[in-house]
Amino acid sequence: MKQKLLGFSAIEMMVVVAIIAILAMIAIPSSLGRIVTEQVKAAMPLADVAKQPIAAIWKATKLLPKDNKDAGLPEAEKIVSNFAYSVVVEDGAIHMTFGNKAHAKLKDKVISFRPAVIEDAQIVPVEWVCGNAKAPEKMVVKGENKTTVPAEYLPLLCK
Repeated sequence: MKQKLLGFSAIEMMVVVAIIAILAMIAIPSSLGRIVTEQVKAAMPLADVAKQPIAAIWKATKLLPKDNKDAGLPEAEKIVSNFAYSVVVEDGAIHMTFGNKAHAKLKDKVISFRPAVIEDAQIVPVEWVCGNAKAPEKMVVKGENKTTVPAEYLPLLCK
């Protein structure tokens, strides 16, 4: 009488391992992109340190600060977080440079936050335009966009 063997053959096991490897290769890049995007989002609140003084100066004088000193902020390298190592104010725009614990794809990349204003109505609050986004209708964006973070890692608000 023949005995029937139960279990998997080596070839069947190799096919299963190959399928799992292919699925992992597809999933890993998409999760890395999500991690980088989350780091960008986590770093964005650091720019709020500069937004309030810049908006106040605009409202009071209709001028935008030229640099950190004019905005009443410390040197750029003293405004840091886990994912950013400097925040520079330049002609009213805020440029945050990624570093410290940021993912390698973000190291030394910049994201800009530019003030959008209505030039003849200072009472209207300053709106902030992130990265490559367009200004709200009827508002004028001030400052240069120096964003170098790849568009695929920018939050939807900044594209």
